[in-house]
Amino acid sequence: MADSKKDKVLEKLFEFCKSENDFVFHNDLVKDVCKKIGFGNPFDVTKLDNETKLPKILTDNDYALVHIGGGNHKFVKGINKIYHNFEPIEKIINWKYQKSILNQFNSSESNILSVANNQRILHNFLFEKDTEFNDVDIIKRPKTYFPHRTKTSFEYLLGDEKIILHNIQIEIDLTIEFHGIVGVFEAKNGKPDNFSIYQIYHPFLYYHNAKSAELKGKIKDIFSVYVVRENENDFDTIKLWAYTFENPFDPTSIEFIKSAQYNLINKA
Repeated sequence: MADSKKDKVLEKLFEFCKSENDFVFHNDLVKDVCKKIGFGNPFDVTKLDNETKLPKILTDNDYALVHIGGGNHKFVKGINKIYHNFEPIEKIINWKYQKSILNQFNSSESNILSVANNQRILHNFLFEKDTEFNDVDIIKRPKTYFPHRTKTSFEYLLGDEKIILHNIQIEIDLTIEFHGIVGVFEAKNGKPDNFSIYQIYHPFLYYHNAKSAELKGKIKDIFSVYVVRENENDFDTIKLWAYTFENPFDPTSIEFIKSAQYNLINKA
């Protein structure tokens, strides 16, 4: 199959950066190249949340892409530093529930998390048998904070490369807090094999920095959870993977905690 126009734009961007020996580029360059190639959505060019979206020239040269703020992006060496393969599901749970008429009204990330939150799946996955708290606490007491975007600045290591991000916008799909334990959630539809670590790392680091500042002593642990909903023949399955980072200032130190699959079974 021929390369897409998006792939061709990324190819031209990479070739230009390589020729300049400078792998940082700005959105203005993206727009110029898109115009020359005839690709009409320059804002989509740098959205590569799955390794399969990388064009051949990047996979052949072992480069991926990161956002560094201010409309700038950077090609970085080491695809395995940027993407992470999902671990096997460790536990399958048949979860009986009363189906809402809105459960499958749309397939947005917000809807996926709303269903999982409303059915207390997120709470069960994070806290069941893993804390000193009883089932009544877990069902009734965790606090939920809905999607929001914020701008912040980060400094961290990507392996042995220092990454500095100025005033970058991050999006947090959902947050749950329970007795100082914070769970941050990223959601997707379908059957992805891998994901961009930054999807869960930036929210993790955002709260870790808060833990070191105004919330010092109040946040005990932070877990990043990736949620995937699969739907076949009106049957929903929700899969979850929990991670943390051994070194909070290095996304390559991602550490798998646990995984589970919840098969939603309507009681009606």
